[in-house]
Amino acid sequence: MKLAHLLLPLVSLSGAVLAQDAATEARFVKNARQLTLDGKRSGEGYFSANGRKLVFQSEREAGNPFYQIYLMDLESGDVSRVSNGTGKTTCAWLHPDGKRLLFASTHEDAESKEKQDAELKLRIDGKQRRYAWDYDEHYEIYEAGTDGSGLKNLTHSLGYDAEGSYSPDGTMIAFASNRHVYATPPSAADQERLKEDRQHFMEIYTMKADGTEVKRLTEVPGYDGGPFFSADGKRICWRRFNEAGDKAEIWSMNADGSDQRALTKLGAMSWAPYFHPSGQYVIFTTNLQGFDNFELYLVDAAGTHDPVRVTTTAGFDGLPVFSPDGTKLSWTSGRTPEKTSQIFLAEWDHAAALAALGLTAGGAPSVSAKPPVPELAPEISAADLRAHVTYLASDALDGRLTGTEGERLATAYVAGALEKFGLDPAGTDGFYAPFDFTAGVELGAGCRLAAGAEEFKVRQDWMPLSFTTTGEVPAAGIVFAGYGMELPMEGKEPGYSSYFHLDVKDKWVMALRYVPEGLSAEQRQKFTQFSSLRYKAMTARQHGAKGILFVSGPNSKVREQLVGLSFDASLAGSGVAAVSITDAVAEKLLAKSGKTLKALQDELDKGEPVAGFPLPDEVKLGGLLDVQQEKRTGRNVAAVLKSAFPQAPALLIGAHVDHLGREFNGNSRATEAEKGQIHHGADDNASGTAGMMEIAQWMAAEAAAGRLQLKRDVIFAAWSGEEAGLLGSASWARTLAKQAGDENGKLTTRLAAVLNMDMIGRLDKTVILQGLGSSDFWKPEIEKRNVPVGLALTLQSDTYAPTDTTTFYPRGVPILNAFTGSHEDYHRPTDTADKINYPGAEKISRLMGLIARTLATKDEVPAWKEAKSSEQQGQRSSMRVYLGTIPDYSQGDIVGVKLSGVSPVGPAGKAGVKGGDVITGLAGKEIKNIYDYTFLMSAIKVGEETDITVLRDGKTITLKITPVSRD
Repeated sequence: MKLAHLLLPLVSLSGAVLAQDAATEARFVKNARQLTLDGKRSGEGYFSANGRKLVFQSEREAGNPFYQIYLMDLESGDVSRVSNGTGKTTCAWLHPDGKRLLFASTHEDAESKEKQDAELKLRIDGKQRRYAWDYDEHYEIYEAGTDGSGLKNLTHSLGYDAEGSYSPDGTMIAFASNRHVYATPPSAADQERLKEDRQHFMEIYTMKADGTEVKRLTEVPGYDGGPFFSADGKRICWRRFNEAGDKAEIWSMNADGSDQRALTKLGAMSWAPYFHPSGQYVIFTTNLQGFDNFELYLVDAAGTHDPVRVTTTAGFDGLPVFSPDGTKLSWTSGRTPEKTSQIFLAEWDHAAALAALGLTAGGAPSVSAKPPVPELAPEISAADLRAHVTYLASDALDGRLTGTEGERLATAYVAGALEKFGLDPAGTDGFYAPFDFTAGVELGAGCRLAAGAEEFKVRQDWMPLSFTTTGEVPAAGIVFAGYGMELPMEGKEPGYSSYFHLDVKDKWVMALRYVPEGLSAEQRQKFTQFSSLRYKAMTARQHGAKGILFVSGPNSKVREQLVGLSFDASLAGSGVAAVSITDAVAEKLLAKSGKTLKALQDELDKGEPVAGFPLPDEVKLGGLLDVQQEKRTGRNVAAVLKSAFPQAPALLIGAHVDHLGREFNGNSRATEAEKGQIHHGADDNASGTAGMMEIAQWMAAEAAAGRLQLKRDVIFAAWSGEEAGLLGSASWARTLAKQAGDENGKLTTRLAAVLNMDMIGRLDKTVILQGLGSSDFWKPEIEKRNVPVGLALTLQSDTYAPTDTTTFYPRGVPILNAFTGSHEDYHRPTDTADKINYPGAEKISRLMGLIARTLATKDEVPAWKEAKSSEQQGQRSSMRVYLGTIPDYSQGDIVGVKLSGVSPVGPAGKAGVKGGDVITGLAGKEIKNIYDYTFLMSAIKVGEETDITVLRDGKTITLKITPVSRD
């Protein structure tokens, strides 16, 4: 479809070069010929359903310098104009019935004739502008007969409505539009961007063929456009630009907008995709060879193969389409003698395309196709582990971030392998168990912030934070509160409060980030515990503030004054409007108080409390905060080795298959030079996934040979979303518990035990086995099964390892996790397949396999054991009290802290708190999220009774709880 600055001046080529290029292109296209000759330029030719006609756009009217729509009869050569000759037109498409078509036009714009005349005058005066598409807001999509009669407006919406195409059955239209930014008054920032970059607001929509039931399918900043249906009508391909607008990739999705996935990752300007009728691959345009050298490329429909180049002629080749039978290719090219763009037609070699992409006829059209699994030995072997890890940690999987194409490829590979080993599907969707989650946050379109008449620019002057409340914030006064901190007294050590004698109710608090610069090392360590932005926001909220403004201050010497809009895995807001502002904005707000930010920070940096103060009454701040959550779908893999005893509790063997992609949630340890690179995750956790697969293949082979008499089913699972908070295993466990009648209940009757492997690829001296405190079964069993393996062992009783076993232990299931320890490459792009100790991983897999064999062939199940442990979330060492609660870190956007379980012998259990409760208050303070809970845990005292408030079955319950020491 349309793209600004695409049709660029073309380089003149000699006949020899043209002959060489033609020979290269003949691999795919043969007998190419120029189809359109007339007019200044022609393009975007689309076939009728029977392949006998071609609708296209062309500049060939003497009185109109803009495109009009024409219909060409490919059997007679007759050409007729369909549009009425007024205004601009684009993007035509023939209905499958052959009697009507659609196209976009501005002819109803009252100024359309004036715009035509103005453009003609420019050309007459020799001042023609460089070709660029203007995304005129008066474009509407019209339906007409093939002779132009019966013209009917289908869209009726201000904004650019164009790039339309019918579904194969003719019932639906997919199109692109920026209508949403015109639907409500745009913010000042959006108004400015609209003047320069209308395409930024483009999204994909569908509607019925009569223009009703309009549905928006995409909601990502940047241009989404050019949608086309696959021949079966199930998928839509389109191009998606980044927010900067300088790069685009090819995407596909289901026709309802679900399962959006990138097919290319070229880092260039890739656009105009079109499905081959077979559904096996997509052809598209890209400037991978250079900014002004657009060529045609192919990519398979699943995006698993590197794209393959089709055309090789310098200059512009783009907008490709296949004939309905797939034997011809039409495209727009500047390879004409006049170097103008015209439509070309050639014979297409489908077999050559399949061969180039490694496909077979009819063999792999599906985006859910499973990557090929190599031939593997039935026994557990280092060579097979290497094969699995090498694929899973390859560049092609792009770091396996949950909800991305890399994760889908990884899970498809695991599912294909388990199926090949002879296991049966055990997911909610065949071998897969999909789950929805929030993958990140994006700045919404309506953000604004103003002090009186002065409006500040989002991204430049200020940014909302991911945990802000959203919506309209009425103008309110501002109170400067220093570093915005409160530290409790500890023995004879004095506390610290930025709020002493300060009234901030229903006002904004302006607070500096970090801690006072002049603190001693010992003081800094103490202050830092209370310095996080979330803690400061919670403190402001507890004092009644409406919002908080974070400013860095000149003494902090930050590289970036604004806090980035990063996703931190807690979806509940802080309960206040939370905004980052620049020092310059802070100085403007402080100006009327007669104070400067530098002088205030200098005084505060001495480390002693300094009284805050309200800004003058006339200084008020208000606006609209709009932060959108990005929703994605991840998927686990689940397969079962069936026994004759399906009612017996099953053995579960798992590993997490996801990793960090190119950097996720601040979990990356990449150096500055490594940022943005693929985090391969060979050890974390391709190694554990490979070990799980090897055990599955070995046990399946043993069972098939009659050497394994199963007394229970054995479930093998590859979890996704582990790095984002155990999302996949938690979702699966909830589903299993719900089937048993209680989503928050135990799984004792469903699972006998859980074996897990997370990072088993860096064996040095010993392998660490975690979770021995969950059952007395483990030690004697490990002792026996390690005799033939001979591993040096480190045994740990802690039942709350930072991996997927933590999902299952609170639900009454004994757990055991294998781990070889952290290392320098942990969560860095340097965690690559060549660094794995494959013989060591083989030994660990053999040990876990032998333990699995025992568990699978015994009538008895291990007895679960209550093990006292502290609350989790990585700050255990800083907590002084123990309540015995187990937060559910996959709770989503629930306000409060949902509990996945409660220790029956801990203070919470004794107080009457239950699994499934949502904690909303502690010690008289409101709790909005896990961060509030963690902070308040550090403030309550051992042995001192306090209140805990929970939400249970829609009712608020307040209970008395007495914390005990965690030691």
